[in-house]
Amino acid sequence: MSDKTYNVLFLCTGNSARSVLAETILNHTGKGRFKAYSAGSHPNGQVNPYAIKYLQQQGLPTEGLRSKSWDEFAAPDAPHFDFIITVCDNAAGEVCPVWPGKPTSGHWGIEDPAAVEGTDEQKLAAFAHAFTLMNRRISLLINLPDTKLEAQAIKHELKQIGELREQGL
Repeated sequence: MSDKTYNVLFLCTGNSARSVLAETILNHTGKGRFKAYSAGSHPNGQVNPYAIKYLQQQGLPTEGLRSKSWDEFAAPDAPHFDFIITVCDNAAGEVCPVWPGKPTSGHWGIEDPAAVEGTDEQKLAAFAHAFTLMNRRISLLINLPDTKLEAQAIKHELKQIGELREQGL
């Protein structure tokens, strides 16, 4: 294993739920090998309170989480990313900024838990489901050997991980 830290940007439209869950999970489980960020094409301006509540219930840190524009990461002084991963179907179809460093991209579509209507319990259950799916996918990513994280190999791996939704993961 190398000493390289891989920078990952998770994108969604609103940057209030799925991308924030992914950022938090990867920063917690990536153990320094990965550094995660999240952003949105049209950020909501605040992280969904159910996302915060669920992350806290899982014992994960929520300090500093915020909804932000992907423009922040297209600036010249922004981190250079190794991977850009869209987590909602809307963001996957949008024209993205040009990212410094020519990162490898992938799509991991997960249904939007913030779109669920109903009781608090139903909304929290939707966040639990999205969290579980994202956590499984991130676990697969972080367990890839460095040889699989090279540009051509990772493109294939990211695509395969994203296709897990067809298998219910």
